[in-house]
Amino acid sequence: MDYGFTTAAYVVAAVLFILSLGGLSGQESAKRAVWYGIAGMALAVCATLIGPGSGLWLLSLVLIAAGGAIGWYVAKKVEMTEMPQLVAAMHSLVGLAAVFVGFNAHFTMKAVQKAHATGEAVTGEFAQLVAHKTPIELNILSVELFLGIFIGAITFTGSVIAYGKLAGKVSSAATKLPGGHLLNAAAAIVSVLCLFWYTSSAGFLPLALMTLCALFIGYHLIMGIGGADMPVVVSMLNSYSGWAAAAIGFSLGNDLLIVVGALVGSSGAILSYIMCKAMNRSFVSVILGGFGGTAGPAMEVEGEQVAIEADGVAAALNDADSVIIIPGYGMAVAQAQQGVAELVRKLRAKGKNVRFAIHPVAGRLPGHMNVLLAEAKVPYDIVLEMDEINEDFPSTDVAIVIGSNDIVNPAAQEDPNSPIAGMPVLECWKAKQVFVSKRGQGTGYSGIENPLFYKENTRMFYGDAKASLDKLIPMID
Repeated sequence: MDYGFTTAAYVVAAVLFILSLGGLSGQESAKRAVWYGIAGMALAVCATLIGPGSGLWLLSLVLIAAGGAIGWYVAKKVEMTEMPQLVAAMHSLVGLAAVFVGFNAHFTMKAVQKAHATGEAVTGEFAQLVAHKTPIELNILSVELFLGIFIGAITFTGSVIAYGKLAGKVSSAATKLPGGHLLNAAAAIVSVLCLFWYTSSAGFLPLALMTLCALFIGYHLIMGIGGADMPVVVSMLNSYSGWAAAAIGFSLGNDLLIVVGALVGSSGAILSYIMCKAMNRSFVSVILGGFGGTAGPAMEVEGEQVAIEADGVAAALNDADSVIIIPGYGMAVAQAQQGVAELVRKLRAKGKNVRFAIHPVAGRLPGHMNVLLAEAKVPYDIVLEMDEINEDFPSTDVAIVIGSNDIVNPAAQEDPNSPIAGMPVLECWKAKQVFVSKRGQGTGYSGIENPLFYKENTRMFYGDAKASLDKLIPMID
């Protein structure tokens, strides 16, 4: 099979990936966009298997079947509440793959150099590609390979730590070793020195030393970020994985890998930037893992949390004309989205104006709440972003907070020493009445106290969100 077919297939696959990425920006087109992505990946894999340099068919098919079976099993087993940590785990595999492919490319380059010295013929597509490069081109190839391994190693350990924090296996608190950012800077400087060493010697030792430094940087960067900022971390690691793939694509001379890596890397970076603005964070600080700290002690919260039962909430909803629902990770944990959708259907049937307010970082993954609500068949037109609905709270009769904490925390505006100071939040406390569905009086995943729970117009609807809704829904008449 010639290069023309493979190149044409890669172009079509790249177009499908672009259509997929564009379609995922809207809820109504997301399902179709997923199929574009599936078709693009299937075409890319087939073109690679039958294109130039193909071989080891049996092994390739066995590995594809094994990977497909594992993916099917994981997709069936993982709940929506576990999706953030699954995404982090997938990012770690991309990073690890970039490291392994980079190492293999290094050893292939050494084998080609040895073959040249002994007059032996070289086999394999990548080996032949290396054999025809000039010394300057080989230096460029070495830099590309080095960068791919460096970014991939950071992505791997960073994603593993992100998975641990999201899954509750690692403390969500921001933790740094003695020396803090100086350790990261020292590891980065050593990595740069290793780059010059590697391009001049082409030895494995500088590559191995750099990999160790990069693995440490990934670990220490993400350990230094608090749980409240994990949605941004997941998005940023997604970007890292894309750039790692693009760098390895340059090393292998694979145009599609370059395009796909650039798409993932740039889209992840843009999403991270948008989320940073939504959290009032510096984009550079995200990259360096340097946010989540405070300048002093947080403001003490005064008052008490006042509880309410289902009949009190039902009475307020029956009297209300306008209702805004704010979902969060607690709704996902309780798998209460179906109950929420049923409550909305009953309220709208009574002629009430019911809408959802979605914060850009609600949950622990970008778009997490949108996916849950779409799964429950909530109409798209009543699901609004923070900027679209925040000004409507003062004219709203009832605001219902289901499993949210930081995104509705007034301390972001009132306490300059809060870990989320300056973060744009949903100003639900401006509604006439606020009901908070919450398991108990704890501070939640991020560990930040929320003054909203103590305000005079707030009542705490304690209990599992799904069970609470099961009690509430029959009382809506």
